[in-house]
Amino acid sequence: MTIFNFTKDSDISNWKILDDVVMGGRSNGDFIINEEGHGKFIGKISLKNNGGFSSLRYNFKTKTTADYSKFVIKIKGDGKPYQFRVKDQQNNRHSYIYEFNTTENWQTIEIPFSEMYAAYRGRKLDIPNFDGNQMEEIAFLFGNKEEENFKLLIDNISLK
Repeated sequence: MTIFNFTKDSDISNWKILDDVVMGGRSNGDFIINEEGHGKFIGKISLKNNGGFSSLRYNFKTKTTADYSKFVIKIKGDGKPYQFRVKDQQNNRHSYIYEFNTTENWQTIEIPFSEMYAAYRGRKLDIPNFDGNQMEEIAFLFGNKEEENFKLLIDNISLK
């Protein structure tokens, strides 16, 4: 099942940036479709006012996903670590998180649902890992407790 396949004509209006400014921070992320037709998540992290993260979120109608066991994402990074997140219900405070490292080459990352742990505001929760039965939001998050620029290209996101 394809969740999103980026092209030059992709409608990215349901993809939203959420930076630490919601908590008084000063980080700044942006999301565009680049010339080659890939999603381009870029920005600068600031640690001012207890800041330190930028996220890119995609909300959609509930997808029943019990027949699948993992995400497959094709990305090209900047050699830095990122988080991939999922919410089974948009109104949940917590997300299920998988941390991965990027390279400066295209790579395909497989993320088993069973390895996505629940967390809220950076704290791991004592609840079971993602069961994969349904989802309403996916997200990428960058924040390494350093002031730095970041860039992540996204080609496609699917379930297997």
